[in-house]
Amino acid sequence: MSKRKTILITGGTSGVGYETAVRLLAEGHRVQVTGRSEMILAKLKEFGAETIRLDLSSEGAADRLIREIALPDVIIFSAGVAKFALAHETEDSDAEQMFSVNVTAPIQLTQRILPIWMKRKKGHFIYIGSQAGKVATPKAAVYAATKHALIGYTDALRMEVAPFGIDVSVIHPGPIDTPFLDNADDSGTYRGAVGKHLLSVEEVAETVVKMVHQPRRQVDVPRVMGVTSKIHSLAPSLVERVGKKFFMKKME
Repeated sequence: MSKRKTILITGGTSGVGYETAVRLLAEGHRVQVTGRSEMILAKLKEFGAETIRLDLSSEGAADRLIREIALPDVIIFSAGVAKFALAHETEDSDAEQMFSVNVTAPIQLTQRILPIWMKRKKGHFIYIGSQAGKVATPKAAVYAATKHALIGYTDALRMEVAPFGIDVSVIHPGPIDTPFLDNADDSGTYRGAVGKHLLSVEEVAETVVKMVHQPRRQVDVPRVMGVTSKIHSLAPSLVERVGKKFFMKKME
């Protein structure tokens, strides 16, 4: 194992965050986990994690977290929410929650940890993005907007912090077979539309753990997804025409 690190994981009580925490604990790292599920946090504590029950979208959450954690070497931003609906049918409350959890919370936590890391000249941010941030699909307009925002933020951040020895990595997975998907789409039609293309939690968590050991700018999971985004940049109308027919047909 490489040098033992202190690692903070947000959204560590389900899906990729949970699996990543378990794997990093098994490697002997000091792992700090935030999440909302008291039961899962208790389970992670039994595995050796240090836990903080916290809703990152709540007022003052970033400041509270900074006060309670030990200074991390790596922060993995795994917390995320989605609600799939047509743009005109998306409730204000759902849009606000998506931006609060997916965009505002990581920005606030990043802003608060940065001065400390800049002084010590090291640190590693790992953000869990989404292929939706690179190629949007129907009925995910607001969710895609949050992930587009994260890409813009991390691209600028990476240039700003490079002189201070701080790494900024983004992992862009495709749809993952987790409860996240079911919570995002009450109808279950999105799962039906992408069913055979769903990633396992283990695949994505393995990529995250590798990123902890070997920082990279960004990684697409699976790698073929990177091809889709490249085609979209060259022929957006073609990709959108195909995507619209596939998703709208499956999800109407």
